[in-house]
Amino acid sequence: MSKTIVESAYGKLQGDQIDSVFAWKGIPYAKPPVGSLRFRAPELPDSWEGIRDATSFSPVAPQTRREIMEFFGNDISNMNEDCLYLNVWSPSTDNKKRPVMVWIHGGAFVSGSGSSSWYDGASFAAQGDVVVVTINYRLGILGFLHLSEIGGEEYATSGNCGILDQVAALQWIQDNIAAFGGDPNNVTVFGESAGAMSIGVLLGLPSAQGLFHKAILQSGAAANVHSSARATKVAGRLLAALQVEPTNLSKLEEMPIEQLIQASDLVPPMSLGPVIDGVSLPKHPEEAIAEGSAKDVTILIGTNKDEYNIFSVFDPEWKNADETKVHSLFEKTFGPLLPVISKQFSNNETLNQELFNKLLTASIFTTPAQKLSELQINHGVPVWMYRFDWETPVFGGALKATHALEIPFVWNTLNKANTEDFTGSSPERQPVADQMHLAWINFARTGDPNTDNLPEWPKYDVSNRSTMIFDTESAIVNDPNSEERIKWEQVTMVLKS
Repeated sequence: MSKTIVESAYGKLQGDQIDSVFAWKGIPYAKPPVGSLRFRAPELPDSWEGIRDATSFSPVAPQTRREIMEFFGNDISNMNEDCLYLNVWSPSTDNKKRPVMVWIHGGAFVSGSGSSSWYDGASFAAQGDVVVVTINYRLGILGFLHLSEIGGEEYATSGNCGILDQVAALQWIQDNIAAFGGDPNNVTVFGESAGAMSIGVLLGLPSAQGLFHKAILQSGAAANVHSSARATKVAGRLLAALQVEPTNLSKLEEMPIEQLIQASDLVPPMSLGPVIDGVSLPKHPEEAIAEGSAKDVTILIGTNKDEYNIFSVFDPEWKNADETKVHSLFEKTFGPLLPVISKQFSNNETLNQELFNKLLTASIFTTPAQKLSELQINHGVPVWMYRFDWETPVFGGALKATHALEIPFVWNTLNKANTEDFTGSSPERQPVADQMHLAWINFARTGDPNTDNLPEWPKYDVSNRSTMIFDTESAIVNDPNSEERIKWEQVTMVLKS
C-alpha cells in the first residue's frame, strides 16, 4: 500500500506527500452536526467504502467575517455547518510511536479553524519527528447555545457542543493515530486564546480525562466558563431575536444557518462559550483542577507581555479619546472596582490607554495563568511558565508583544502568507522562532521544554516563579509580573471583603 494511503477505523484515506512530510486533510471525526444533530453532542462518523480523498481541507465552521481574524490568517471562503473534520501531518506511517501534538485554535469561541496557513504542521513533523493534528469544532451559537434550562434533557449538553467536539476529536486520535505513525499514549494538546481556554475546560472535564497527557496553554487558562444562569440569559436573548418560542426549540433545527449566525452577533463578545451545565461540565474547571482532575497532566503555560494592545489599538472608541471618554471606557469595563483599581495601579493619576491595556492583560490572561499553575503545583504536577516579550514593529510599534503574535513563532510558519503583515520581516524573528519551536517539540516529546539553545529553564514554583522570557535575548526572570500580581491580589481581597 502507498505510504500516502492510511487505513483508519472508518475506512481508507488518501493523503499527500510534500517533501519529507505526509499530510491528510479533511478527515471526518464525527457525523455532520446538521438537522436533528444541531445543538446535540457529536456522534461517531459513518464508515465509507473504497479510498476517501484526504488532500484538501474541509469547510470551516460557520462564522462571521472578522477583520482581526483575517489579520491572523483566518480564511472563511469555504464555510459549512458540516465542519467536524481534522488534519494530520506525519513524518511517516511506519510503526514508530511518535509524540502527537493536537492544536485547538482560538478565535473567542466564535471564529477560526484548524486550516489557517499559520497552523501548517509540516515543520513540527519534519524538525521534531512528531505527528501534528489540527481540528475544527462548532463555534458561537452552534457550539455554545445553552438550552438545557429552557428545553430540558434533550438539550442537556448543548452549551458545550464545541468542547464535546474537541473530546470527540481526541477520542478519534486515541483510536486512529497509531496508523499515522503516532503514539496514542503520548498526546499533547496545545492551543491559543479560546483554544487554550478550551484546554483549561478539558483539564476539568470528566469525559476528557485520559485522552491527553500534556498540555500547552498559550494566552488562556481555566477561568473562562459561564454559569448556567448567565448562559440561559444569553440563550433567552437569542431565542427572542430569532423569534423562537421556548416551547418550540425544534424550529432552531430548520433555520438557515446564516440567520443563526447573524443573531449571535447581537450578544457581547465572549457571551457564547463553555458552560457549567451540571452534566458534561459538572463544576468550574478551576474547582475540578483544585481537586486533582488534571493531576496526571504536565503543563506548559504562558502569556504575551502586551496581550490586550491589539484589541484597543483597533477599537474606534479609543481613537482620539479625551479624558472624559477614557474615564467612561474604564468605568464601563471595571465598574465599581474602578476606584480600587485606580488607587492600586495609577496612584490616582490620569487614566490612559496604556494602563487599560496593562489591566486587561493582567485580569484576562496573566492572573488566570498563574492561578492554574498554582492549582497544578499543589498536586506536585510539573509546570513551566513563559512570557513572550518580542515586539512587532508594525503599526509604528503600537502592538508591542500583543495577543496571538507568538503563534507563527511556535509553529515556525513565519514565511507563510499574511505573517509579515503582523510580525514585520526582520531577520531577528527566526532565532526566536527556532527557540520556541524546539521547546514545544521537546515538551511534547518528554514533558520538559528545555533545549540546548535556551538558558536553563526551571520548573515554575511559588517561591521563585521562574519564567522563560522569549525575546531576541531569551532569559529566565523570576516573578516578572510581580507588581501586577501583588496589586491584583489586593484588588481581589477588596472584592471578597
